[in-house]
Amino acid sequence: MAARTDLSELLDALDPHADLAHRHLWLIELLGWIRGSSSSVPRAVARVNLLLDALQQRPETAAKLQAWWQKLLATVDATALLADYGFSSRSAFAGELLERLRLKFLPGTPETADASALFALAFHDAFDARWLTALDAATLARLAELLQSSRCLDLDLGHCAWLSNHQQRDLSPWQATLLEALTFCTSQIQATGFSPELRLRMSMPARETVPFHALATDFDALQAAFLASPQRHSAERQAALHQYLARLDACRHAAASVYTHLEMHGISVSLVFQVRQLRSRVLRIRALLECLLSERPQALTAQLLADLVKMGLERRSLRALVAANSSMLAAKVAERSSETGEHYITRTRAEYLRMLRDAAGGGAVMSLTTLMKFLVLSIGLSAFWSGFYVGVNYALSFVLIQMMHWTVATKQPAMTAPAMAAKLKELGAPGAIEGFVDEVTHLVRSQVAAIVGNLALVAPAVLLISGALWLAFGAPMIDAKVAQHVLQDLSLWGPTALFAALTGVLLFASSIIAGWTENWFVLHRLDSAIRYNPRITAALGHARADRWAAFMRHNISGLTANVSLGMMLGLVPAFATFFGLGLEVRHVTLSAGQLAAAAASLGPELLQQGPFWWCVAGIVVTGALNVAVSFYLAFLLALRARSVSGVDRSHIYQAIRHRIRTRARSFFWPARTTKDSPHG
Repeated sequence: MAARTDLSELLDALDPHADLAHRHLWLIELLGWIRGSSSSVPRAVARVNLLLDALQQRPETAAKLQAWWQKLLATVDATALLADYGFSSRSAFAGELLERLRLKFLPGTPETADASALFALAFHDAFDARWLTALDAATLARLAELLQSSRCLDLDLGHCAWLSNHQQRDLSPWQATLLEALTFCTSQIQATGFSPELRLRMSMPARETVPFHALATDFDALQAAFLASPQRHSAERQAALHQYLARLDACRHAAASVYTHLEMHGISVSLVFQVRQLRSRVLRIRALLECLLSERPQALTAQLLADLVKMGLERRSLRALVAANSSMLAAKVAERSSETGEHYITRTRAEYLRMLRDAAGGGAVMSLTTLMKFLVLSIGLSAFWSGFYVGVNYALSFVLIQMMHWTVATKQPAMTAPAMAAKLKELGAPGAIEGFVDEVTHLVRSQVAAIVGNLALVAPAVLLISGALWLAFGAPMIDAKVAQHVLQDLSLWGPTALFAALTGVLLFASSIIAGWTENWFVLHRLDSAIRYNPRITAALGHARADRWAAFMRHNISGLTANVSLGMMLGLVPAFATFFGLGLEVRHVTLSAGQLAAAAASLGPELLQQGPFWWCVAGIVVTGALNVAVSFYLAFLLALRARSVSGVDRSHIYQAIRHRIRTRARSFFWPARTTKDSPHG
């Protein structure tokens, strides 16, 4: 059916006796005409008034419209629209993602008795919320008068039987629908409050007061007072309304007490979903009550419809889903990462020297990692198994470094960024910007120390290993052909920068995996299970089980980060090869070890050749991008998790530039403090 742009033609096409699909198509077409093509709110409002004027001049068409409206009310149940539209029926992320993809990309049909489906087809543009809100009182009054239809008993409405049970014959269909929607919302809130997952995590006072038990009783009292007392300001109705709203607030506060438990014991996305849905349903109930009890509900009804338009669009938004499901988990990941990240930030000269020492230890281990990588590659396995065993090599090396309390430079930024972002929570306090710049300085200096410590030992250690292999077997770690291939791979003239940035993304991803795993470990109280589970204590003994529980609680995040990072560094290139992408990883410490192995194979004359120094430049760029990309992504996550907004960034940038101009040395070497003094 071609869209009509002429109002007269549109009104002539109105047929209240048409089939279901064509009646609904006419509604969609009418709203499209009101919307127009200019997205001008005044013009849309003017078109609504033009429609009302035309219907006033054509009484027979107005009668047909009223018959069409009665038919719409008789065939479409609006209760679910008012009570449930915009709410998700799935708490699991994957299920909700699939549902939103279906809503977003699969076409809907107007041949439906589902008011929610029809509403989504008719009000599919964000502009609809704007022009609905802009309708003035006079226009809304004219619309209400036009659509004033027969009482409930004149219509074949499904909820008429519900009304007759209450012996109420003077309620409009709109009021009947509002009451049914309120009943629906009340029952949903009560069911959520009785959920075992939610109830077990409520505070003890909330569980003792059990406000959810009396919610339905309070609503029944309000409903009875509304049906029995038509006067809006009657004492009975006001008392019942006050009691019901107070009970709603008590239910909302009881559910919100769950957040205290989540802060201490880990985030459950499903549980957060339930609490947020409950809060949104409370807000929906308040909006429905305002429409039901107001003496002039037209403006409130228009606002309710506008809100439904917004919620419907958000219901189909994939970005909103990701934001809603990630914010709380991001907060927990950032919180746990910031606790760990504090250990990686050096503030004194003693801590700086300790970082150099720990990074040197990490560099020594990475020299053995380089040897094992070349050994695995020399076997000639398939791409997958080669990447798998290289990943196992990386993972074991990173775990060994963790157990020895050493460090790998590029793993730090994803941990230290949330710690630094924590300083932004009180940015408005006196001296907060200066304190934040201090943290930036400490962080940059810590990164410099870690990279210098790694590279200072990985290259000499690889040279020593290569020399030992030459003495023992008459051949260096790699032959000349492999060495030339290494020089081509690491050169700055190649895709080194791109691969280094990709590695930064993997470094950030490992911190996310680590934070999620630790949250899952804490949420399910696995440390307590290891410590007290009868089967585990029978196998390990109480003392050993206690030690294992403490070890896993303290190291689960680091172990997960190290294993996931190692496996990603090994397997991502293998999977990229399978899809023909040709992606590689460039880790600054491993790259330095490989270049040292190539230098040992090709001899000292390599130092006089340009390709070698282009590889050195590539390693510098690799280190910078590894650190910068992973830090930037982690910092964005931390800002999002802590809801840091409205920050005057120009002041921060200005303060950092001032520090660079006046105290550039502090970014590379710490000043002596009283803590460094032997008498301090």
